[in-house]
Amino acid sequence: MLDGSSPDPPIDTDGHGTHTASTAAGNFLPNASYYGLAGGTAAGIAPHAHLAIYKVCTSAGCSISDVLAGIDAAVGDGVDVISISIGGFSTPFDKDPLAIGAFGAVTKGIFVSCAAGNSGPVERTLSNEAPWLLTVAASTVDRSQRATVKLGDGQKFNGESLDQYPTSSGSLLTLFHTDSDSYCKSLNSSQVEGKVVACSVYRTPSYTANLVKAAGGVGVILISTIIEGGIILDSRCNFPATKVSNEDGARITAYATSATKPTVSITYDGTVIGTSPAPVVAFFSSRGPSTNGPGILKPDVSGPGVNILAAWPSDVEGDSGTSMATPHLSGVAALLKSLHPGWSPAAIKSAIMTASDDKDRDGNQIMDQQHTTAGFFAMGAGHVNPSKAADPGLVYDLGIDDYIAYVCGKFGNTGARVIVRDTTVDCGKINNITESELNYPSIVVAPKNGTAATVKRTVTNVGQANSRYTVDVEVPTTVSVTVSPPSLSFSEVNQKKSFLVTAKWTTAGLPTRNAEANLKWVSDTRVVRSPLVVSIL
Repeated sequence: MLDGSSPDPPIDTDGHGTHTASTAAGNFLPNASYYGLAGGTAAGIAPHAHLAIYKVCTSAGCSISDVLAGIDAAVGDGVDVISISIGGFSTPFDKDPLAIGAFGAVTKGIFVSCAAGNSGPVERTLSNEAPWLLTVAASTVDRSQRATVKLGDGQKFNGESLDQYPTSSGSLLTLFHTDSDSYCKSLNSSQVEGKVVACSVYRTPSYTANLVKAAGGVGVILISTIIEGGIILDSRCNFPATKVSNEDGARITAYATSATKPTVSITYDGTVIGTSPAPVVAFFSSRGPSTNGPGILKPDVSGPGVNILAAWPSDVEGDSGTSMATPHLSGVAALLKSLHPGWSPAAIKSAIMTASDDKDRDGNQIMDQQHTTAGFFAMGAGHVNPSKAADPGLVYDLGIDDYIAYVCGKFGNTGARVIVRDTTVDCGKINNITESELNYPSIVVAPKNGTAATVKRTVTNVGQANSRYTVDVEVPTTVSVTVSPPSLSFSEVNQKKSFLVTAKWTTAGLPTRNAEANLKWVSDTRVVRSPLVVSIL
């Protein structure tokens, strides 16, 4: 380990580091597949980037000293992007070693991407919330290892299976389920011999499948939990196993317990590309608002983090989590850094956020695991769109002095000196700013007591020299929002323009929920979208 606390060599024995590293910058690998599924050429997001990997965790956990040493080593080695797939609990920034170490990296122009955490769907469960970090949520992709479940009454359901058995595909079999043993913990051969059994997952999918196999069953339909909703996490069981959503599982078990002779067939369809809806925010992805920075909208953005196939120390493996989403964004940041070497970490973050998609592949609002609209506190600004981020038109930029002014305003001399790691910082000589005054790409406005609240933002033109943008604000009826001026004209590249956003509640009294809107700067060729939250905080 980097601080000498462990005799272990810097070798990945867990797989997590190999998986995330290959996702960010794995080289091209032809003829890759997962047991014959998802075949093709595999590559990370930035396959021509160079990788430096620092082991800061063991099976016992991640020590504070190792995390800080790893970040400092990366800074000393001159990296351009640091990808950190480590989550935890919400911690004040002046007591968060990751936030402190990352601040030092950002001062050197290094982009830092971090996992939002896997404590969702509960609100206020984020980790890695500091504004100098890119906080990454997880969502699905439009790929399925499809297994179609067809009941005897004609109902069909799309499931997922990493255990595809073509020889039994489509065979009509007896279906068994009992509500008194929905987890299939007490099966016996007289009940399930030669049958397909529908089970809620007990412990793990493979454990549940083994219970069915041991009792003489020939297949299992695994039902996702209520919390998982429509998200189906793939898992290999080495047995004919198909996993379905919680909603579909309820329909399957209702049929199994009501039909006189329930039957089922399972057709294995292999890898299907272009599934809908996608992307969908994952149930496990930690949600905002930020506990330690409620005036800054977090998470920042979402990326692919469900059933991600990538390298493993011994093979290709699938995994899910914000740990998997984070290296996707790290790879995108590396591509943008290569394309725009003069951009600051804040400019790269702005491009990623304002160019993200808030609509899914079918043009509908991105949903969560319950198929309800996913708000900004679930998905961030939206789902990453690398192509659009390469040419954002405008960026919301920030420098180190802006962050120091912010931490001074929030923590005073004591906390600021810890974060900046400089005992000479004197907040009394700095024009301290609040969260609302930070020039962030997302906007939070908090009107109070029937009065309006105003925040200021400044954009930098990184597009065409002569360009004009007109504001377009999509707001619910509960608020009114005005932007002044309503248009911005630029005559040169890197020219800056400022504007004011004023928001007010239109309803009597203080509402019980935040209002979400989009603020767009629209030119002939570009749309620069910022998520806008009118907050009750």
